[in-house]
This record gives sequence, C-alpha cells and structure tokens, in this order.
Amino acid sequence: MASKLTPKKLHFCRCVAGGSDYSTAYREAFNPKESTTAASINTLASRLMAEVEVRSRVDTLIAARERAVQASGVSDREKVLSKLRHFMECAEGADAMKIRSAELLGKSVGLFKDVVEQKQEVASADIEAKLQAKLELLLASQESKDADTKDLH
Repeated sequence: MASKLTPKKLHFCRCVAGGSDYSTAYREAFNPKESTTAASINTLASRLMAEVEVRSRVDTLIAARERAVQASGVSDREKVLSKLRHFMECAEGADAMKIRSAELLGKSVGLFKDVVEQKQEVASADIEAKLQAKLELLLASQESKDADTKDLH
C-alpha cells in the first residue's frame, strides 16, 4: 500500500512524534508565510492531525520510539549485569573488585533491602481494664447529666 503522505506531511509527523506541539510542527514542515496568523496555523495543524493517515503515522512513530527506548534500556541493564558477573567470576583480578561486583549484583536484585520488624506486645487485660474504666466514667457522667435534667423539670 502506497503512502498517501507527502514529504511535508511526513516531516510534520516526525516533528509531532518527536515532541513538538502541532503548531510548531506545522511551521517546521510547511514553512507558512509570515502573514499567516497563529490562529490559522493552529487550525491547519489541527486539521492535519485529524487526517487518519497523519494520526496513524504519528502513532506508529511514537510506538517505534518507545520500543527503541525500552529495548536500549533493557540491553544496557543486561550489559552492566553481564559485566559485573564477569568481574565476579573472573579468575584473575583483585578480590576487592570481585566483592564489589557481587555487592552490586546483589543490590540489582534487591538482595540487601533493609527489613525492619517491629513487635509490640499488648497486654489485652490491661487494655480491657482501661476501656472498662473509661466506659464507667462516661456512664457516670451521663447519669449525672440525666439527674440534673430531671431536677430542672
């Protein structure tokens, strides 16, 4: 299937996929006359983005860029981990380098996360007694208020 996009439209798509706003991408790709107003450029750029072929190309370019970023991130991580494994297992080399490599590998997999465990013993009988005392105090206070109200009537 042949592309229906002109070279200028393709350039516009690349600009938008690269992070430019629609108006800036339009100015870059189409180089409008200086007499063209900002509102006109905005309208033309929005209409261009509304075209199915343009929107599709922009989405495709963005998806391709995201895949490339993810792939490079994974490969860089794997390169670093591979090199650390090599240093750690290498027959020659300083012991300090081997230990440091092992430490960094351990950190990369979360081996050295600090776990703090807090235990608090609770005497349930003590809590129950405190609650009972507060409840009795509240009941006594309520009875006192009820008696005062009765005396007023």
